[in-house]
Amino acid sequence: MTNTYILLISFLAIACVILKPFKISEYIWACAGAFILLITGFLSPSNVFSALAKGNDVYLFLVGMMLLAEAARIEGLFDWLAAHATRSAKGSAKRLFLLIYLVGTIVTIFLSNDATAVVLTPAVIAAMKAGKVKDPMPYLFICAFVANAASFVLPISNPANLVIYGDHLPSLSGWLSGFLIPSLISIITTFIVLMIVQRKQLLQAIQLDIPIPNLSNGGKTALAGILLSAIVLLACSAIDIPLGLPTFLAGLFTVIIIFFSTKRNPLSIAKSVSWQVLPLVGGLFVIVEGLSKTGLTQSIAAFLMQHTETNVTSATWGTGVFTAFICNLMNNLPAGLTAGNVILIANPPEIVRRAILIGIDMGPNLSLTGSLASILWLVALRRENLNVSAWSFLKLGIVVMTIPLILVLASLFI
Repeated sequence: MTNTYILLISFLAIACVILKPFKISEYIWACAGAFILLITGFLSPSNVFSALAKGNDVYLFLVGMMLLAEAARIEGLFDWLAAHATRSAKGSAKRLFLLIYLVGTIVTIFLSNDATAVVLTPAVIAAMKAGKVKDPMPYLFICAFVANAASFVLPISNPANLVIYGDHLPSLSGWLSGFLIPSLISIITTFIVLMIVQRKQLLQAIQLDIPIPNLSNGGKTALAGILLSAIVLLACSAIDIPLGLPTFLAGLFTVIIIFFSTKRNPLSIAKSVSWQVLPLVGGLFVIVEGLSKTGLTQSIAAFLMQHTETNVTSATWGTGVFTAFICNLMNNLPAGLTAGNVILIANPPEIVRRAILIGIDMGPNLSLTGSLASILWLVALRRENLNVSAWSFLKLGIVVMTIPLILVLASLFI
């Protein structure tokens, strides 16, 4: 019965994180689930502390990325980029679609998919207002879909990448050799499919005369910090150094430089950071630890080992598709944490590991609740009184996620 209770508590907590009943924030539900597992004795204090400690690298990574993203947002860097993209479109809705997609791809690759959802979405909304675009949704969908489609170009492009591989993160050269071609296919095919399904909405006119805001010294500093951070993180990946601490130091260093160059209070940046993400991730780490106590991950790992011994090709396709769909039922962060534990136990062939990561990263393009980035994107829309129903997103996501996923999984065999 103990295992049954743990499973019930864990899945109820995850369901509440996704559905957010009573409009209570996601992190509260995750922490509540973790707390219940603790006070009921299903997890000991040492189990909880051990689970929380497993996320140290992820916490540092997230804080560093959020500091970089908020510094860039407050100093107007993303508004400046979006305005340039809108003016460069020269009145062409399709050209604007391509330019915003390119900006979203770059932000996702070097700042993570959560930054694309949180920071680029408001910038695109501002650009749509400046361009007097009647229907901004085709351009806002870019922020949601490219955040996941481009999230495995580099290890730093998605926090889920860190939790899936854990301490066994490949070197940068090893990562690129396995994921560069699939990433390019993911980015290109997602763009093509999304543009096709939105083709009717891309016939609208775009304002030609777009004012370009001045990029402040702080904005220039933020841009330099992002570029320098990207170089540092690429170097750390190349020599197999965990990315959490370098990312945190890069974000902190950028904020300090902005403080000295603009005299802006660094607390204004810190206050804008979505700190609730950290207890959300911590709570999910504890919940996944509870799931591992039930033997669920061991059972899945045993099934995976048996499947890979029988047919690696079938296992690659099966795990990729399964993880892509399952992360929409339980969000890709807990799904990624569980997948990381399964991989640690099963030690499957590298091609199967890659398929699992691709499923975890691309799968959330199916639904609004598939990833933290998707949820944050939805929150950003609601702040501007823009609403997208779960059903309308699902109808779009079935096509935009499924076709690229099939092609990307097939590319693993190249």
